[in-house]
Parts: sequence; C-alpha cells; structure tokens
Amino acid sequence: MKISNPYHSLVSLISVFALLIANLGFFDGRASEVVFIGHRGYCSEYLENTTESFEKAAEVGFGGCETDVRVAADGTLMLSHAGSYLYEDGTSLEVAEHTYEELTAKPLYNEFTDTVLYACTFAEFVEIMASHDMFCFIELKDCYPDSALAEIVETVEELYTFEKASIQSMQLDNLKKLREKYPDLPLMFCCGGYTDETAEAVELGFDLDMRLQDIFPTVVSKCHRAGCRFAVWTADTRETVAYALMLGADFIESDYRWSL
Repeated sequence: MKISNPYHSLVSLISVFALLIANLGFFDGRASEVVFIGHRGYCSEYLENTTESFEKAAEVGFGGCETDVRVAADGTLMLSHAGSYLYEDGTSLEVAEHTYEELTAKPLYNEFTDTVLYACTFAEFVEIMASHDMFCFIELKDCYPDSALAEIVETVEELYTFEKASIQSMQLDNLKKLREKYPDLPLMFCCGGYTDETAEAVELGFDLDMRLQDIFPTVVSKCHRAGCRFAVWTADTRETVAYALMLGADFIESDYRWSL
C-alpha cells in the first residue's frame, strides 16, 4: 500500500491557492523577472536534448534550456539524459562506449515529429543558446575526467558566456572539483529534498535547483540570504508554476511553456 507524503499534499493545496491569486495578477511582476527554463529543451512537444527541441524552446519564449552532458568514448561531449540513444532502426548505443561518428551515424527514433534528428553535441547546444541569447543549465550526469570538465568550460567561454550559463550536478563532488579549478564559475547543486549536502552546497556558495514538491519556503529565503540563486524542477502545471513564483524562484524548469 502506497502511503502519500502529507507535505506533498500540502504543496498541492498551496499550489491551487497560488494559481488563484496569480489569476488576480499578484505575480505579474515576478513572472516577468523569473527565467523559464525548458527541461531538455521543449521536451513535451519535441524529442528531448535535440537541436529541434532547443530551437522550438526559443520559438515559444523559454528564457533558457537545461541539458545533460555525457562523454563519448572518443571524448566528444554529447547530450543524453539516460546515457544512451535509441535509433530509428530500433537499435541503441551507450554514449560512453561509442565515438561521435558511431553515435551520429544514423537518425534517432523520433516519436514527436517527422523531422530527421541526430544525436546532439554540447557545442551545438551552446551555439543554439548563444544565437537566441538564452540561459544554459548544463547538468553533469557522471563523474568526469579533468579534460572533459575543462572542455565544458572552454566551450562555453569560446562560444558564449558564463553570464548566461551555470553548470549543475546532483553529485556535489563534481561541483567541488570545478570550484577548485575555476573559483568564479557559476555552479548549481541539483537535488530533491533539503539534506546535509544541500546545506553544505549553500555554505559553499552554490546556487540550488530543487525538486518543487520538496521545497520549504524557508529554504528559498536561506538560499537568497546567502547570495545564491534558486531554481525549481519541474513545474509542469499552471498550479506548480504559480507555486514556484510564490516561493520566489529565480528559475523555473518545465517540460511545458505555461502562461498564467
């Protein structure tokens, strides 16, 4: 028997209330200040982590996109949430076990549109974000060699700017390693509920990206008092977007493009 979390039920009730007051215009100013981030691009309508998904996110008005970086066998930085690609012919390949040429040799399976799509590189993502002046959430999914971390940083600096980008990870050690090598780099700890690691991340000056249903309002204020930015993932209904606005989030990640 599944036991529901009473806090999650409370969040749902508050979210409904937040939407009601949002419809009265209470959050109009906040909505214009917050940056809406397309989760893996515009992934509710287009194949995630592809050039089409990122371009369409720009077209519908997202202020930025989140993506997931993996390292191919030849060191190429590729984009994949799960760490593998499913192809049009029904086969699949693990990113870490194959080269760029192998990973991009055939079209991806695309259940969303008729567009022929291929595996996307990190450099392609940064170029698209730069062309539309969009904010980049760059999530590190694994442990990375120093050479890969250096290439991520160099790619952003060469093709865009870290004024419009942040590197995030659910593995605090990734961020600590980056802080040692690049003291001024914008870094963001991605997490579920508030834990000892979350508290440590704030003490270290990392921004936070937290799962929406696990956020206590006091966490947001603590983060802001420390001079850190606060993001939520993922607000996929109008109610949860309104709740994120009420919390005072600086960034709202979503699979959808909502307007209140």
